[in-house]
Amino acid sequence: MRGDVARLFDAMADSYERLEPWYEHFYARVHAIVRAELRPGPGALRPRALDAGCGTGFQAALLEELGWRVHGVDIAGGLLRRARARLRAPALALATVETLPYRDAAFDGAVCCGSALSFVDDPARALRELGRVLRPGGRLLLDVEHKWSLDLAWALVSAMTGDGLGYGVGARELLRQLRRAPGGCRIAYPGYGWLRLFTMPELRAMLHAAGLEVVRVWGVHSVTNVIPSTLLHRERLPRAVAPMYSALCALDGLLGGTTLGRGLGNSAVLLARSPA
Repeated sequence: MRGDVARLFDAMADSYERLEPWYEHFYARVHAIVRAELRPGPGALRPRALDAGCGTGFQAALLEELGWRVHGVDIAGGLLRRARARLRAPALALATVETLPYRDAAFDGAVCCGSALSFVDDPARALRELGRVLRPGGRLLLDVEHKWSLDLAWALVSAMTGDGLGYGVGARELLRQLRRAPGGCRIAYPGYGWLRLFTMPELRAMLHAAGLEVVRVWGVHSVTNVIPSTLLHRERLPRAVAPMYSALCALDGLLGGTTLGRGLGNSAVLLARSPA
């Protein structure tokens, strides 16, 4: 699957930064969390951060702005070329999150965003690698595709109605995956191939096995998924839908740290730390 993922994202390199409405809200929320939770400590002298699955450098550029010395890895060479052009001092490597080319305890902080963990072959191994390269007390900000969300319900509605909403998954396959509860599953999504969806209990267990403790969790795209995500993954929204979506985004931001926001979020964002 690794080669398929690299080809998928290499093909996206030229259009990767043209954000659809779904991603505009997603990155606004994630970047607000990065600014609030990953500022270097007082007196820190250019601490080192890793952007694992850095893409074109969205988070890496933000970390540079906050005062980190940033290293990045990605599986897609086309995305790395874009990142090199964006960053002030790029230190980038073509590598997988499951086999990071760094020594133990090399970084003071790390991010693994853009659902990177949902595309790797072995997410538990990837989290162990992230735990390995973090120093004691280091922080990791991670986002993943969350299994239990309103969008999963829309996918089921679509599957039961001849794919009327364009999720591209058949009812038999979707129900087979859902029967794997309470664990995660893999489902196909249009334009992205197979995505790993995680439940919070299994994700917490993987982080614990990696030597990381969860500090805080947020949900993103909880109430916004009153609108099916297949309608939000397009260049612009219909004029009648745009005002409602804007209001839902504001509400989603307010609910992100609540039980409702975490429970229904299409994306789960977790802050974890390596114990001192």
